[in-house]
Amino acid sequence: MQFIDQAEIEVEAGKGGDGIVAFRREKYVPAGGPSGGNGGRGGSVIFVADENLQTLLDFRYNHLFKAENGGRGGPNNRTGANGKDLIIEVPCGTAVYDAETDALLGDLIKAGERLRIAEGGKGGLGNQHFLSNRNRAPEYALPGLPGERKLLRLELKLLAEVGIIGLPNAGKSTLISSLSAARPKIADYPFTTLIPNLGVVRKPTGDGTVFADIPGLIEGAAQGAGLGHDFLRHIERTRVLLHLIDATSDDVIRDYNTIQQELQAYGRGLSERSQILALNKIDAVDTETVDLEALATQLNHLSYAPVFLISAVTRTGIDPMLQEIWRILDEINAVEEVEVLG
Repeated sequence: MQFIDQAEIEVEAGKGGDGIVAFRREKYVPAGGPSGGNGGRGGSVIFVADENLQTLLDFRYNHLFKAENGGRGGPNNRTGANGKDLIIEVPCGTAVYDAETDALLGDLIKAGERLRIAEGGKGGLGNQHFLSNRNRAPEYALPGLPGERKLLRLELKLLAEVGIIGLPNAGKSTLISSLSAARPKIADYPFTTLIPNLGVVRKPTGDGTVFADIPGLIEGAAQGAGLGHDFLRHIERTRVLLHLIDATSDDVIRDYNTIQQELQAYGRGLSERSQILALNKIDAVDTETVDLEALATQLNHLSYAPVFLISAVTRTGIDPMLQEIWRILDEINAVEEVEVLG
C-alpha cells in the first residue's frame, strides 16, 4: 500500500432547491390561492474518522467532492427533498486545513469523530410563502442558495505515543522490528525507510503502546532537505521522543545536536517534548578506544534526559529503556487526568 500523508481537495456542498410558483386548481375551490412549495436544503459535506484507513491514498487522484443538490419545491405546498449529505471517510489523525488561509478547521483523532466542513445551501421559498393581504396571488419564488465551496489541505499525522527519531542508519527500523511485530525494510544505506513504520509494543500490564519509526532526519530537514520535513509532522502527536544515536559514529555529539536543531527549527513544541536518548549499536563499538559511559554522561549533561546504552540487534539494554518509557508515559497520563478532573 502506498503511503500518502498529504492531499489537496475541493469540496462543494449541494445547492438548495428552487422554490416554485404554483396555484391551487381544485374543483369547488374557486380561489385556491398560491401553493408553490419551498426547495429542499442542499446536502452538506461531512468528514468522518475511520480507524480502518491508514493513508490518504483515496484523495491522490480524486480531488473534487460534491454533495447532492436539494430538490425543487412542488405544488400543493410540497417542500422539495433535501440533498443527501456526502460522507467522506478519512484516517484517524487527519487534520483538515483551509488551503487558502491555512486555518485549521478540524482535527479528527478518534474513530467516528465527525466534522461538518461545508454546509448545504438553503432551499428557495415558493410563492405560497409570499401570500399577504396586499398580494393574494404572488407570482414569484426564490431560487435556492449555493452550498459552501472550500479548497482543503488534508494532513495525516500518525497517532503514536512514542516517536523514534535519529539520523539515517541510527538503527530505528531495526529497533522497532525488535520491539514489535513490525517488519520494516532494513538495509545499511541512507533512507532505507521512506515511510513511517508503526509497531505496537506491549507493556508488562498487557496494554499496547504505538511506536512510530520516523524516516531519517538530516541537517536542514525542517527547511525541506531530505525526507525529514515530510515526516516531522508525524511526531507532533507523540508524547515521548526516543532519540536513537549511532554509537559507532565518528562524532556522537554532533549527531545529537543535528537532530535537536531540526526539532527546534520545526517548532510546534517538539524540542520541549519528553525525550529519552539511546546510544545504539554498542555491540559494534570497540570499547578499548571508545568510552561509552563517558559518552552517555556527556549526552546526559547536554540533554538533561536519561541516556541508555543499547543494541537493537542483540536487545542489550532494551528492557531498562522501556521501563523508563513506561514510567514517563504513566507520569504524563497522571498529569492529564488531574488536569481533566481539575
